[in-house]
Amino acid sequence: MTTPQLASQDIPVYKLYGEAFAWPTLDLMHCESIPERSRLYVWEIGRHRHADLAQLLYVRQGTADLDIEGRHTRIETPSMLIVPPMCVHGFRFSENVDGYVFTLALPLLERIQQELGANHPMLLTPECYPVGPDKGYIDMLSDTLNREYQTVAPARDLLLRSLTSALIVWLGRQILQEKTPEAPRDRGQLYLSAFARLIEAQYRDHWSIQQYADRLGITTTHLNTICRRVLNLTALDVLHQRVVLEAKRSLVYTTLGINEIADLLGFSEATYFTRFFKRLTGFTPKDFRNTRSTD
Repeated sequence: MTTPQLASQDIPVYKLYGEAFAWPTLDLMHCESIPERSRLYVWEIGRHRHADLAQLLYVRQGTADLDIEGRHTRIETPSMLIVPPMCVHGFRFSENVDGYVFTLALPLLERIQQELGANHPMLLTPECYPVGPDKGYIDMLSDTLNREYQTVAPARDLLLRSLTSALIVWLGRQILQEKTPEAPRDRGQLYLSAFARLIEAQYRDHWSIQQYADRLGITTTHLNTICRRVLNLTALDVLHQRVVLEAKRSLVYTTLGINEIADLLGFSEATYFTRFFKRLTGFTPKDFRNTRSTD
């Protein structure tokens, strides 16, 4: 039976599946088992896309029927699937499925890409790679990444990034072996990626949206149109989300004082930082830190 195709404007854009706005972690990645979310939807994840996230899907056991940009594939052996940002995808899993979904936020993707260099573009094309004789290695990386994600320990962020990088390097080698051509990318997505890179470099400097648009070579109206179309957010919302994420991470993962965090994030006074943080989160920085410490 052929599944009716939805028009592009009807495809929902999620953070994680079923969550349109909330990014449920202070990390730049999210890790969960495949059954953890798919069980909630009776083993079928409807067609959707992620604007500023990429996913690595490791099917270790069971079967998965994939709909990736209208192309249907069945996984019956342990395999790793790349789902790039804005790629329309849906899944149907067998009830005995086992494996993981690793969701990577754009700042982490850009950081790893910079470390790999321009000659190794990663996670830009949807593709599925059987793990074959490397299954033991991929199992070890995936299990360790999942275990580390679930705990709080010294240097956790560094280890998460290192394990994620190891998975991406493995995928990169498979891509180079098969010489998969890079898929053409939507111009709006290219601008959005460039905007995200600029934010990552400049968010502590409190650039105006006009400055970001000027650097991108487009108008603020065009930038806002792209952000609204792809993310359902304004460009300023995107910028503020990144500042708030870094503020939350500093409050939870460091012992820096509120004044120090405000200075680190480029606020001229801690009172401005506190107002900004409360307006966007509903908590003062102090209350947020105390709440997280009691979780």
